[in-house]
Amino acid sequence: MRKENKDNLKIVVKKKSIWKDTNTWSLLLLCLPAIIGYILFYYVPIAVSLTIPFRDYKFSRGILGSAFVGLKNFKWIFTSSSMLEIIRNTFLYGLWFMFLGPFTNVMLALLLFEVRNRKALKAYQTVVTFPNFMSFVVVGFITYAILSPTNGFMNQIITGLGGDKVDVYIKPGAWPLILSLVNIWKHIGMGSMMYFASLMGIDTSLFEAAEMDGATRWHKMRYISIPHLVPLICIYIILGVDQLVGGSFDLFYIIPRDVPLLYDTTDILSTYVYRALANGTYAMGAAVGLLQSAVGMLLVVIANLIVKKISPDNSLF
Repeated sequence: MRKENKDNLKIVVKKKSIWKDTNTWSLLLLCLPAIIGYILFYYVPIAVSLTIPFRDYKFSRGILGSAFVGLKNFKWIFTSSSMLEIIRNTFLYGLWFMFLGPFTNVMLALLLFEVRNRKALKAYQTVVTFPNFMSFVVVGFITYAILSPTNGFMNQIITGLGGDKVDVYIKPGAWPLILSLVNIWKHIGMGSMMYFASLMGIDTSLFEAAEMDGATRWHKMRYISIPHLVPLICIYIILGVDQLVGGSFDLFYIIPRDVPLLYDTTDILSTYVYRALANGTYAMGAAVGLLQSAVGMLLVVIANLIVKKISPDNSLF
Protein backbone atom coordinates (compact mmCIF):
# COMPACT_ATOMS: atom_id res chain seq x y z
CA MET A 1 0.00 0.00 0.00
CA ARG A 2 1.58 3.29 -1.12
CA LYS A 3 1.10 6.80 0.18
CA GLU A 4 2.51 9.73 -1.81
CA ASN A 5 3.61 12.99 -0.24
CA LYS A 6 4.72 16.25 -1.87
CA ASP A 7 8.32 15.99 -0.70
CA ASN A 8 9.03 12.30 -0.71
CA LEU A 9 7.49 8.93 -1.39
CA LYS A 10 6.70 6.77 1.59
CA ILE A 11 6.01 3.08 1.42
CA VAL A 12 3.85 1.69 4.18
CA VAL A 13 3.97 -2.08 4.57
CA LYS A 14 0.94 -3.57 6.26
CA LYS A 15 1.98 -6.24 8.74
CA LYS A 16 0.42 -9.64 8.45
CA SER A 17 -1.75 -10.59 11.40
CA ILE A 18 -0.31 -13.28 13.69
CA TRP A 19 -3.67 -15.06 13.58
CA LYS A 20 -3.38 -15.45 9.81
CA ASP A 21 0.27 -16.47 9.78
CA THR A 22 0.25 -20.25 9.31
CA ASN A 23 4.00 -20.52 9.92
CA THR A 24 3.64 -18.99 13.39
CA TRP A 25 0.77 -21.33 14.27
CA SER A 26 2.73 -24.40 13.18
CA LEU A 27 5.64 -23.39 15.44
CA LEU A 28 3.27 -22.74 18.35
CA LEU A 29 1.71 -26.18 17.88
CA LEU A 30 5.16 -27.76 18.10
CA CYS A 31 5.74 -25.93 21.42
CA LEU A 32 2.26 -26.76 22.76
CA PRO A 33 3.19 -30.08 24.51
CA ALA A 34 6.12 -28.43 26.29
CA ILE A 35 3.98 -25.43 27.30
CA ILE A 36 1.24 -27.71 28.69
CA GLY A 37 3.80 -29.81 30.57
CA TYR A 38 5.45 -26.69 31.99
CA ILE A 39 2.11 -25.37 33.22
CA LEU A 40 1.03 -28.71 34.73
CA PHE A 41 4.32 -29.58 36.43
CA TYR A 42 5.54 -26.08 37.37
CA TYR A 43 2.87 -23.40 37.67
CA VAL A 44 0.07 -25.63 38.97
CA PRO A 45 2.22 -27.08 41.82
CA ILE A 46 3.41 -23.56 42.71
CA ALA A 47 -0.17 -22.25 42.79
CA VAL A 48 -1.31 -25.14 45.01
CA SER A 49 1.73 -24.90 47.32
CA LEU A 50 1.02 -21.21 47.92
CA THR A 51 -1.97 -22.30 50.00
CA ILE A 52 0.18 -24.29 52.48
CA PRO A 53 0.95 -21.24 54.70
CA PHE A 54 -2.79 -20.75 55.15
CA ARG A 55 -3.56 -24.36 56.10
CA ASP A 56 -2.93 -26.70 59.02
CA TYR A 57 -0.92 -28.92 56.70
CA LYS A 58 -0.97 -32.64 57.39
CA PHE A 59 1.07 -34.87 55.13
CA SER A 60 -1.50 -37.69 55.32
CA ARG A 61 -4.32 -35.40 54.18
CA GLY A 62 -2.47 -33.60 51.42
CA ILE A 63 -2.44 -29.89 50.67
CA LEU A 64 -6.05 -29.45 49.57
CA GLY A 65 -7.33 -31.86 52.22
CA SER A 66 -5.73 -29.99 55.13
CA ALA A 67 -7.87 -27.58 57.15
CA PHE A 68 -7.80 -23.88 56.23
CA VAL A 69 -6.59 -21.76 59.20
CA GLY A 70 -6.13 -18.34 57.59
CA LEU A 71 -3.28 -16.25 59.02
CA LYS A 72 -2.69 -18.45 62.07
CA ASN A 73 0.69 -19.65 60.76
CA PHE A 74 1.85 -16.03 60.39
CA LYS A 75 0.98 -14.85 63.91
CA TRP A 76 3.89 -16.55 65.65
CA ILE A 77 6.36 -14.89 63.26
CA PHE A 78 5.62 -11.51 64.85
CA THR A 79 5.33 -12.78 68.44
CA SER A 80 8.24 -15.22 68.71
CA SER A 81 11.30 -13.81 70.49
CA SER A 82 13.64 -16.11 68.54
CA MET A 83 12.18 -14.87 65.24
CA LEU A 84 13.21 -11.29 66.06
CA GLU A 85 16.80 -12.50 66.54
CA ILE A 86 16.71 -14.46 63.28
CA ILE A 87 15.34 -11.48 61.33
CA ARG A 88 18.04 -9.29 62.87
CA ASN A 89 20.79 -11.71 61.80
CA THR A 90 19.34 -12.08 58.31
CA PHE A 91 19.02 -8.34 57.75
CA LEU A 92 22.45 -7.39 59.15
CA TYR A 93 24.30 -10.13 57.27
CA GLY A 94 22.43 -9.28 54.07
CA LEU A 95 23.23 -5.58 54.42
CA TRP A 96 26.89 -6.33 55.17
CA PHE A 97 27.34 -8.77 52.27
CA MET A 98 25.42 -6.50 49.87
CA PHE A 99 28.16 -3.88 50.15
CA LEU A 100 31.14 -6.06 51.08
CA GLY A 101 30.73 -8.28 48.00
CA PRO A 102 30.75 -5.54 45.32
CA PHE A 103 33.52 -3.64 47.16
CA THR A 104 35.93 -6.59 47.30
CA ASN A 105 35.01 -7.73 43.79
CA VAL A 106 35.66 -4.27 42.33
CA MET A 107 38.96 -3.96 44.20
CA LEU A 108 40.19 -7.32 42.87
CA ALA A 109 39.03 -6.49 39.33
CA LEU A 110 40.93 -3.18 39.43
CA LEU A 111 44.07 -4.93 40.68
CA LEU A 112 43.87 -7.63 38.01
CA PHE A 113 43.32 -4.96 35.37
CA GLU A 114 46.67 -3.42 36.29
CA VAL A 115 48.54 -6.71 35.67
CA ARG A 116 50.23 -6.51 32.28
CA ASN A 117 51.87 -9.94 32.16
CA ARG A 118 49.28 -12.25 30.58
CA LYS A 119 50.70 -15.45 32.07
CA ALA A 120 50.69 -13.96 35.54
CA LEU A 121 47.14 -12.65 34.97
CA LYS A 122 45.86 -16.10 33.97
CA ALA A 123 47.53 -17.64 37.01
CA TYR A 124 45.98 -15.10 39.38
CA GLN A 125 42.52 -15.53 37.82
CA THR A 126 42.74 -19.31 38.09
CA VAL A 127 43.76 -19.18 41.76
CA VAL A 128 41.04 -16.75 42.86
CA THR A 129 38.29 -18.33 40.72
CA PHE A 130 38.90 -21.96 41.69
CA PRO A 131 37.02 -21.81 45.06
CA ASN A 132 33.84 -20.79 43.21
CA PHE A 133 33.68 -24.24 41.60
CA MET A 134 34.08 -26.06 44.90
CA SER A 135 31.02 -27.41 46.68
CA PHE A 136 30.13 -25.76 49.97
CA VAL A 137 30.49 -29.21 51.52
CA VAL A 138 34.16 -29.21 50.52
CA VAL A 139 34.51 -25.62 51.74
CA GLY A 140 32.95 -26.72 55.04
CA PHE A 141 35.53 -29.52 55.45
CA ILE A 142 38.36 -27.07 54.68
CA THR A 143 36.99 -24.59 57.21
CA TYR A 144 36.69 -27.30 59.86
CA ALA A 145 40.20 -28.55 59.12
CA ILE A 146 41.45 -25.04 59.90
CA LEU A 147 39.20 -24.27 62.89
CA SER A 148 38.86 -27.72 64.49
CA PRO A 149 39.20 -27.39 68.28
CA THR A 150 41.34 -30.56 68.50
CA ASN A 151 43.67 -30.84 65.53
CA GLY A 152 42.82 -27.78 63.48
CA PHE A 153 45.56 -25.96 61.60
CA MET A 154 44.85 -22.73 63.51
CA ASN A 155 45.16 -24.45 66.89
CA GLN A 156 48.35 -26.21 65.84
CA ILE A 157 49.90 -22.82 65.12
CA ILE A 158 48.61 -21.39 68.42
CA THR A 159 49.92 -24.30 70.49
CA GLY A 160 53.19 -24.25 68.56
CA LEU A 161 53.65 -20.64 69.65
CA GLY A 162 52.95 -21.60 73.26
CA GLY A 163 49.29 -20.57 73.47
CA ASP A 164 46.15 -22.45 74.47
CA LYS A 165 43.75 -24.04 72.02
CA VAL A 166 40.73 -21.99 70.97
CA ASP A 167 37.33 -23.57 70.31
CA VAL A 168 35.49 -21.16 68.00
CA TYR A 169 32.52 -23.54 67.87
CA ILE A 170 31.50 -22.35 71.33
CA LYS A 171 32.16 -18.65 70.61
CA PRO A 172 29.24 -17.06 68.69
CA GLY A 173 31.00 -13.69 68.58
CA ALA A 174 33.75 -15.03 66.30
CA TRP A 175 31.44 -16.18 63.52
CA PRO A 176 30.49 -12.91 61.80
CA LEU A 177 34.17 -12.51 60.89
CA ILE A 178 34.60 -16.19 59.94
CA LEU A 179 31.50 -16.22 57.72
CA SER A 180 32.56 -12.96 56.06
CA LEU A 181 36.02 -14.32 55.25
CA VAL A 182 34.64 -17.62 53.91
CA ASN A 183 32.05 -15.80 51.79
CA ILE A 184 34.68 -13.50 50.28
CA TRP A 185 37.12 -16.35 49.58
CA LYS A 186 34.39 -18.46 47.97
CA HIS A 187 32.86 -15.84 45.67
CA ILE A 188 35.42 -13.11 45.04
CA GLY A 189 36.97 -14.82 42.02
CA MET A 190 33.84 -15.24 39.89
CA GLY A 191 32.33 -12.04 41.29
CA SER A 192 35.26 -9.98 40.08
CA MET A 193 35.25 -11.48 36.58
CA MET A 194 32.19 -9.48 35.44
CA TYR A 195 33.80 -6.25 36.59
CA PHE A 196 37.08 -7.27 34.98
CA ALA A 197 35.28 -7.98 31.68
CA SER A 198 33.68 -4.53 31.88
CA LEU A 199 37.09 -2.95 32.40
CA MET A 200 38.46 -4.80 29.37
CA GLY A 201 35.77 -3.14 27.26
CA ILE A 202 36.99 0.39 28.00
CA ASP A 203 38.41 2.24 25.01
CA THR A 204 42.20 2.28 25.43
CA SER A 205 42.36 5.74 23.85
CA LEU A 206 40.89 7.14 27.07
CA PHE A 207 43.87 5.87 29.06
CA GLU A 208 46.30 7.09 26.42
CA ALA A 209 44.77 10.58 26.46
CA ALA A 210 44.89 10.61 30.26
CA GLU A 211 48.59 9.67 30.22
CA MET A 212 49.32 12.50 27.77
CA ASP A 213 47.63 14.89 30.21
CA GLY A 214 49.86 13.66 33.02
CA ALA A 215 47.37 11.43 34.84
CA THR A 216 48.83 8.92 37.27
CA ARG A 217 47.66 5.30 37.63
CA TRP A 218 45.45 6.34 40.55
CA HIS A 219 43.86 9.14 38.49
CA LYS A 220 43.11 6.77 35.63
CA MET A 221 41.54 4.31 38.05
CA ARG A 222 39.47 6.99 39.77
CA TYR A 223 38.23 8.96 36.75
CA ILE A 224 38.07 6.28 34.03
CA SER A 225 37.91 2.74 35.42
CA ILE A 226 35.58 3.17 38.41
CA PRO A 227 32.98 5.37 36.59
CA HIS A 228 32.70 2.66 33.92
CA LEU A 229 31.85 0.12 36.64
CA VAL A 230 29.06 2.17 38.26
CA PRO A 231 26.22 0.76 36.07
CA LEU A 232 27.30 -2.81 36.79
CA ILE A 233 27.62 -2.09 40.51
CA CYS A 234 24.09 -0.68 40.56
CA ILE A 235 22.71 -3.78 38.84
CA TYR A 236 24.40 -6.12 41.32
CA ILE A 237 23.15 -4.10 44.28
CA ILE A 238 19.58 -4.13 42.93
CA LEU A 239 19.69 -7.88 42.33
CA GLY A 240 21.32 -8.52 45.70
CA VAL A 241 19.00 -6.42 47.85
CA ASP A 242 16.66 -9.40 48.31
CA GLN A 243 19.41 -10.97 50.43
CA LEU A 244 18.32 -8.61 53.20
CA VAL A 245 15.61 -11.19 53.89
CA GLY A 246 17.34 -14.18 52.26
CA GLY A 247 20.89 -15.29 52.77
CA SER A 248 22.97 -18.24 51.61
CA PHE A 249 21.68 -21.43 53.23
CA ASP A 250 24.92 -23.31 52.47
CA LEU A 251 27.09 -20.65 54.09
CA PHE A 252 25.10 -20.38 57.30
CA TYR A 253 24.28 -24.07 57.72
CA ILE A 254 27.32 -26.01 56.51
CA ILE A 255 30.16 -23.75 57.66
CA PRO A 256 29.00 -23.44 61.34
CA ARG A 257 28.00 -27.14 61.20
CA ASP A 258 24.52 -26.34 62.62
CA VAL A 259 25.85 -26.00 66.18
CA PRO A 260 22.99 -24.76 68.45
CA LEU A 261 25.42 -22.74 70.58
CA LEU A 262 26.15 -20.55 67.55
CA TYR A 263 22.54 -19.76 66.63
CA ASP A 264 22.84 -16.29 68.17
CA THR A 265 25.06 -15.16 65.30
CA THR A 266 24.64 -17.82 62.59
CA ASP A 267 20.90 -18.53 62.40
CA ILE A 268 19.03 -16.82 59.54
CA LEU A 269 15.63 -17.29 57.91
CA SER A 270 16.85 -19.87 55.39
CA THR A 271 18.33 -22.15 58.05
CA TYR A 272 15.29 -21.70 60.27
CA VAL A 273 12.91 -22.70 57.45
CA TYR A 274 15.03 -25.79 56.80
CA ARG A 275 14.85 -26.89 60.42
CA ALA A 276 11.12 -26.21 60.49
CA LEU A 277 10.61 -28.45 57.47
CA ALA A 278 12.91 -31.12 58.93
CA ASN A 279 10.85 -31.15 62.13
CA GLY A 280 7.61 -31.54 60.22
CA THR A 281 6.19 -28.02 60.75
CA TYR A 282 5.67 -27.52 57.02
CA ALA A 283 3.00 -24.83 57.29
CA MET A 284 5.09 -22.56 59.54
CA GLY A 285 8.17 -23.02 57.38
CA ALA A 286 6.12 -22.27 54.27
CA ALA A 287 4.70 -19.14 55.94
CA VAL A 288 8.21 -17.81 56.60
CA GLY A 289 9.28 -18.70 53.05
CA LEU A 290 6.27 -16.97 51.48
CA LEU A 291 6.79 -13.83 53.55
CA GLN A 292 10.49 -13.91 52.75
CA SER A 293 9.86 -14.13 48.99
CA ALA A 294 7.24 -11.37 49.03
CA VAL A 295 9.43 -8.95 51.01
CA GLY A 296 12.45 -9.80 48.83
CA MET A 297 10.56 -8.99 45.64
CA LEU A 298 9.31 -5.74 47.19
CA LEU A 299 12.85 -4.75 48.17
CA VAL A 300 14.13 -5.34 44.63
CA VAL A 301 11.38 -3.10 43.21
CA ILE A 302 12.08 -0.38 45.80
CA ALA A 303 15.85 -0.53 45.18
CA ASN A 304 15.28 -0.22 41.44
CA LEU A 305 13.00 2.79 41.96
CA ILE A 306 15.62 4.48 44.14
CA VAL A 307 18.36 3.90 41.53
CA LYS A 308 15.98 5.06 38.78
CA LYS A 309 15.30 8.25 40.72
CA ILE A 310 19.00 8.99 41.24
CA SER A 311 20.37 7.69 37.92
CA PRO A 312 17.72 6.53 35.40
CA ASP A 313 20.31 5.04 33.04
CA ASN A 314 21.51 2.54 35.67
CA SER A 315 18.11 1.07 36.67
CA LEU A 316 16.95 -2.36 35.54
CA PHE A 317 13.36 -1.46 34.62
